[in-house]
Amino acid sequence: MKIGEGKVNNSIGKTVEVAAAVLQRPDGSFLLAQRPKDKIWAGYWEFPGGKVEAGESARDALVRELREELGVAVVTAYPWITRVFTYPHATVRLSFFRVTEWSGEMHPHEGQQFSWQHATRVAVDPVLPANAPVLRALELPALYAISNAAELGVEEFMRRLDVALNNGLRLVQLREKNLSRDALRELARQVVSMAHQHGAKVLLNGDVALAQEVGADGVQLTAAQLAGLTERPAVDWCSASCHSAEELRLAQRLGCDFAVLSPVLPTQSHPGAAHLGWERFAAIAAGSSIPVYALGGLSHSDMHAAWQHGAHGLALLRQAW
Repeated sequence: MKIGEGKVNNSIGKTVEVAAAVLQRPDGSFLLAQRPKDKIWAGYWEFPGGKVEAGESARDALVRELREELGVAVVTAYPWITRVFTYPHATVRLSFFRVTEWSGEMHPHEGQQFSWQHATRVAVDPVLPANAPVLRALELPALYAISNAAELGVEEFMRRLDVALNNGLRLVQLREKNLSRDALRELARQVVSMAHQHGAKVLLNGDVALAQEVGADGVQLTAAQLAGLTERPAVDWCSASCHSAEELRLAQRLGCDFAVLSPVLPTQSHPGAAHLGWERFAAIAAGSSIPVYALGGLSHSDMHAAWQHGAHGLALLRQAW
């Protein structure tokens, strides 16, 4: 990614537009490239990509850069997140795409080194500073499952949770509004214990203190909580429930790790209520600096539609179990 090319006058707020590729293999690994010796930030590792030229869209630039840098042709690329970062020499806006399919034999056209890495165990160093939040975002799986013990019963829900975890579920939100605090505490302890045995993360809906007490990984803020907070809760992972562009901006300003945007389609719980639709969802999610999950009236079969419209993945309630 040629962040050092061209001169930027930050005094007038000019920003360099860059398209960046997260080339992902089925096992979840992604490609990092080491900047050549003749470039600024030489030796640092980054995601492949480069500057968006005049008249190009970010996706056009992505396709061109991957052809020029790696010798591959993009087959499938999904819009993802956008990060703005100020280096001493320039401010860059990085439009990230997740590239899941490409053709051609990959080889370094610019003499750079390549390395396939995993988000939780990046073994190359140093990595460009702008990419640290991106690596964290890549820890998030495509499916965010929301508990449904209220309908299933606690015993049946725990049975289905065990099955889902054994099948690869790695991110769970515990959301049980009808349980007493004592009952919720007991259920939370069970869920956290079972999930952690599988390396899965658990976020509690709306209760930071209880999340900390039971050793959960974080909290899912309600829209009302999001509107009233001035600083991020002291948890490892923080997400927010959003229903508009304004709420998503609040989540980003608060420093949330990701957000859930809903409802995308009509839901069983709120028949006849207004919903976003995929085009509105895409418009709100576009340019978000944090991953956004799509929620509301969806099923596993909607995953590709979600990716095509800029979602990180799906948040499912009944359909998750």
